[in-house]
This record gives sequence, C-alpha cells and structure tokens, in this order.
Amino acid sequence: MALDVSDRDRWTAAISAVRRRTSDLAAPLSAEDLQAQAMPDASPGKWHLAHTTWFFDEFLLTPAGRAPERPASSGYLFNSYYEAVGERHPRPDRGLITRPALDEVLAWRARIDAALERFVRDAGADQFRAVAPIIELGLAHEEQHQELLLMDALALLARHPDAPAYRTDLRAAAGPAQRPAAWIEHPGGLIETGAGPDGFSFDYERPRHKTWLDPFAVADRLVTNGEWAEFIADGGYVNAALWLADGWDTVRREGWTAPEYWRGETQATLAGLEALDPAAPVQHVSLYEADAFATWAGARLPTEAEWEAIAADRPTAGNFLDNDILRPTPAGGRDQLFGDLWEWTASSYSPYPGFRPAAGALGEYNGKFMARQFVLRGGCCATPAPHIRASYRNFFHPHQRWMFSGLRLAKDL
Repeated sequence: MALDVSDRDRWTAAISAVRRRTSDLAAPLSAEDLQAQAMPDASPGKWHLAHTTWFFDEFLLTPAGRAPERPASSGYLFNSYYEAVGERHPRPDRGLITRPALDEVLAWRARIDAALERFVRDAGADQFRAVAPIIELGLAHEEQHQELLLMDALALLARHPDAPAYRTDLRAAAGPAQRPAAWIEHPGGLIETGAGPDGFSFDYERPRHKTWLDPFAVADRLVTNGEWAEFIADGGYVNAALWLADGWDTVRREGWTAPEYWRGETQATLAGLEALDPAAPVQHVSLYEADAFATWAGARLPTEAEWEAIAADRPTAGNFLDNDILRPTPAGGRDQLFGDLWEWTASSYSPYPGFRPAAGALGEYNGKFMARQFVLRGGCCATPAPHIRASYRNFFHPHQRWMFSGLRLAKDL
C-alpha cells in the first residue's frame, strides 16, 4: 500500500475499503454456509470474519490500549498459528465453534472497525508511525483471507450434490476459443529477484538477491481444460511413469482421475455447476498433477526465478477478484501471468539468501512454514488486484488442490 503516514484520511479509507470488502464477500453466504467447514484444510467463513478481526485486536488495538470488548475466549478460538500469543483451537475443529454466534462476530467486527477509525484519527505522530507497518500487514493479511474465504466457500458448496452457486450474478467467464501456445524466450544470465525496498512486501519476498538462470522459455498462456482432457484420455492418471513417487502414491490413495471439482463434462465453480470450457485454464490441480502433465507434454514447470524474470517487466493486470468473474477465463491475446490462477512452480518454498524473520509473534507469519511446500506465482481470479506484485510468493503443499491453482509449461533452450 505504501501510504504516507501523514495522510490519515487515506489510511482510514484503505482500512474501510479492505474491511468492507471482507464483509461484502461473506454476505451472499447464509449463516449455515458461514458456520460449516468443508475439510480440515479449509476454515468456515465465520472463522475468517473473526480471525481477521482478532488480528487487529491482538496486534494493534490491545497493545495500544484501544481494544473494545471481545467475545469470550476469542484469543483461543481465532488465533491461527501464533505460538507466541498462546494456545489455540484445533484447526480441523473450527466448524464446531458455534459460539460466538455470527451476529456477535459481526458486532465485534463493527466495534473493531470503529476503534481502528478512532485510532488512526487520534494517535500521535510518533505512535502512528511506529504501528503503521502493523496496520499495513493487517490489511494485506485480510486480503489473503478474502481469497481464502472464497476458496473455502467453493470447497463447501462443491460438496453439495447440487453444487449450488455462491452467487448467480457473477460475470460470464466465456472467452475466445483455445489458441495454440507460443513460447516466451529468455536468454538467462545473472538476474535479480525478490522485493526491493519500496512499497509493501511480505518478509519472505525479501531480500532482493541475484540468481543465475540458464536460457529458458515459458508458454505464453496457461494449460487449458482441453489439453488436460487429452492428458486424461491418454491415460495420464494411470501411467505411473509420469508421476513423482509421492504423487503416484497420492493418486492411488485418493483415487484421483481428474482435477478437483470436475464432474464429467462439468465443474463446480462459484457460479454453480458449469460446462467445462476447453479453452479455459484448467484449475484446482495439485503440484503432483501439474508436474505429471508437464512430463507428459515433454516440458517442465518453471522455477519461481524464471517466472519472475518473465513477469518483472509486465504490468500486474489480469483477471482478479475485482473483475467479479471468480473463475479463470480463456487467454485470448493475454499471457495470463497475473490473475486467473496461481501458477505452480518447481521451486520449494525456502528462504532467500539473507532472509531474517521479524522479531516477536509477527515473525511467525511466514518463515516457519518453509518446509515441504512449493511456490505458486501470479495471483488468481479471487485475489484482490492491489494485493499482487511480481515478487509475491504463495505456497501450498504439493498434494493440495482446493485453491485456484493451475500451471504453465516451461522448457530449456
């Protein structure tokens, strides 16, 4: 966001806009929808509403002596993973948190919103300058949960036999017919990747550092449903030679035969059950599936440094949450580097050279998850547009696929 700390009106407007968007995203869901938990990896919508509120309460307003009344046991119920803050409710059981009720959570959000507005207005210059980074982090954190709220809502609705729509008034996802993929070539060499000193970034995007790349190329669009159907028809899910060992074990254990939410020629989406568009990017695939497809196609996945080398000089424009489509769309003339789907890379989620987590509880935000996960890049159709940048690193376990994830191919030159 990188707002001037002296411009309090802009801070107030930014806080209001982010907080209001979370409430607006939850509004189409019933109280029953917001209570239910689709699976252990997902969280109920009510929990997202409460957790993003707890974050500002715990890390900003309580230390400043400005916190309003909390619901009982909220610190235990709505702490996600901050060990330094204290014990917390087990993640797989978040759907069992029936108290506080939804109306009490919403009332708490309103009290926190009012307290935030008063704090921004009344805090002294030195105090506000000291906590502005926490506010900025809190807003970015809430934007992440806006995407998670939609991912988790789809995971829930897709398990219903009718796969009901989250909203029936979303913009159409139709687009031009599938076009052949071309290659974007890069000469390689010594490049710099990672976030620079200007503007907001998470600690795991830093420090900026040098990386050597051999010459390579990446496809100029994402892999499509039509191409994935060819992979299936050619025995992609039954050919062990295509798969990493852990991936093949997962395929057999889980009985995978297609991407998540595929139902024959249809797919469950936030707009309900829709016919598969052959030209649209394939979504809800795991790292294991993406790697197997790339092997089948005679290619590979790009590394995150390769992806960033291609994306760094391109505008961060694409199909984001703000487009109000909430599904990936056919490429047409776009390269789809930003928006549509998070793109799996071949890179493990590891610290950059010189990485140092922040001190205290907020230092737990990202660094402690740097094990057994892989990096995805580019944002997706549920990512708020201001949230994304070329250096942004998302990360998930290689078997997970309920997120809006896809892939593009890469090759050596």
